[in-house]
Amino acid sequence: MWFTPLVFGLQSGGANADEAMRRFAVGAVERLVAAQAAGMSDKAKGRLGGQLEDLAAKLHRALDGSAHPFAELSRRAVLSPRETELLAVLVATEQDEQLQRLLVSLTDDRERHRVELWMLAPMLAAGPELVAPVTGLVRSALVEPLSRGAFGRQQLRLAPRVLWALVGDATPDPRLDTRLWRLSAEVDDDGWPSVVVAGKDRTRRRQAAVGVLGRGECVAVAAPRGEEGWAALVREATIGGYGVILETDEPVSPEGRRWIELASHLHWALSGTTRLPLESLPGRDWREIEAPDHDPDQEEWDFILGEGVEQQHHLTATQLDQMALAMSLTGGDAAASFRRLADARLDKLAQHTVPRAGWDDLVLSAGRKGRLRDLVNRYRAAHVVYDEWGFRASPSRGLVALFSGPSGTGKTMAAEIMAGQLGLDLYRLDLSSVVSKYIGETEKNLDELFDAASIGTTVLFFDEADSLFGKRTEMNDSKDRYANVETSYLLQRLERYDGIVVLATNYEKNIDQAFLRRVHVRIDFPMPNEPERLELWQRNLKAGAPQGGDIDLEWLAKRFDFTGASIRNAVIDAAFLAAADASPITMSHLVRGVARELHKLSRMVTEAQFGPWYEDATASTSA
Repeated sequence: MWFTPLVFGLQSGGANADEAMRRFAVGAVERLVAAQAAGMSDKAKGRLGGQLEDLAAKLHRALDGSAHPFAELSRRAVLSPRETELLAVLVATEQDEQLQRLLVSLTDDRERHRVELWMLAPMLAAGPELVAPVTGLVRSALVEPLSRGAFGRQQLRLAPRVLWALVGDATPDPRLDTRLWRLSAEVDDDGWPSVVVAGKDRTRRRQAAVGVLGRGECVAVAAPRGEEGWAALVREATIGGYGVILETDEPVSPEGRRWIELASHLHWALSGTTRLPLESLPGRDWREIEAPDHDPDQEEWDFILGEGVEQQHHLTATQLDQMALAMSLTGGDAAASFRRLADARLDKLAQHTVPRAGWDDLVLSAGRKGRLRDLVNRYRAAHVVYDEWGFRASPSRGLVALFSGPSGTGKTMAAEIMAGQLGLDLYRLDLSSVVSKYIGETEKNLDELFDAASIGTTVLFFDEADSLFGKRTEMNDSKDRYANVETSYLLQRLERYDGIVVLATNYEKNIDQAFLRRVHVRIDFPMPNEPERLELWQRNLKAGAPQGGDIDLEWLAKRFDFTGASIRNAVIDAAFLAAADASPITMSHLVRGVARELHKLSRMVTEAQFGPWYEDATASTSA
């Protein structure tokens, strides 16, 4: 023998297998080198051939039924005995420099240090058919033939991921350009090897696919982007013994079709929200199933969140799965996890407001406040009416409120108070991030917005709602047609939404009647009357601020027909004027603040309004 013992460095699982692999690899290279040596007799060559056959028999006996990683890999790739022998040689030559130097000695070319196609016949009494496209080593992407001139000079390179797996390193192949989601389930039989799964909810599709594929271990993955990515996916699934659930709503690429058809040893599922066209399916014997779309049951809920967490928010099965990660990020805080689940997606499309206002902050008639409280109570009691008493939610269990009235009359504050009373976050829609000039983009953004908000931890607030929910028009051109399509889509999406939506508008008459029919509660926010204005002046003029003795809030409330927002602006302006004068807030400061607010609103500053304070008012607004 010419070689020192090889150190395979493989996992424990059978010293006999390690030794059998080592001896066979050494024997195969010996036979190759001897066959190329000048002057060797046919008898000597025959003797070496017989010895190699004995070593091959010992190798297969050692691997039969073994839990050794090499034996597992051979079984998962469904390799023939000869393919298994070649893989053992490739593993050895990748690890041992002595074997590499001997291969180089056959050609005197330092770049030719791997097994080449022409070597298969003298080494294993086999030909290039061992690495034809349909054979196990290639269809499982374990071996990559490298072209170097003539066909026979193709080198057989072992994918590095194979060696990592054999030494127990589970690091995914760096050429895998998509994330793997590992799934486990108990299955009763072998299932069906090729399945098409359609359904709305991703988690339900995964569950259905695992059950039908009959593989206890599967990976869910988006479609790789190129040839190397597909090869890495097939290799990873082969090494792990996984079924592959390919998640895509688009037809599979030509590279993907080729690999799915080639990797016949793997079980494949094509999973999407809609069914793929028949002509796009790769050439396999497919079965098609529809995944159920039922909500999580109590057992699933308790598994993720633990027992005792009330199902106060509606979650899909996919959202409940995502809660597992959210719970780990928040240290097991269920309330914070619900918010975390929605925030990342909503923050791109809407402005987040943490509710701070309470009922006492809202100056509104008792009747209107009562209707707001009814809204809050209706949301709280939804599970009783719909779940316990069995009333049908038609078309959904969502709640839509319309707040109408001039700017500054408290519509936004009312929405904030509702959210705060329910322990929810308020998201104010950012129209610039939702509405797009490109056809279909607005609908896509709205769909993402409602999907993220459907977790149930938010109040969606559409300010200036008439800009999105406006009346549909006659179709005079293509722009009108697409605008009407957007409105119709929004109607459908609002109808299916199970959460809370608040629409606020200054111009209720501009809102399409179809939206108004879907509103559960309409509350108008009128201009405040004189007693309400006095209360607003009193609340905004903070007790802790220094005040002069000449302040007459009754006079201000009677003289100026302001909204709450305008009163606040006037008081803040007066406070800054007083601070600049290094004095308490006086009536003169308040009058000047009022005059500036009138000027902003393009309203006249008249002597009839201001009386004895007219000179102060005009001094504040003069050019």
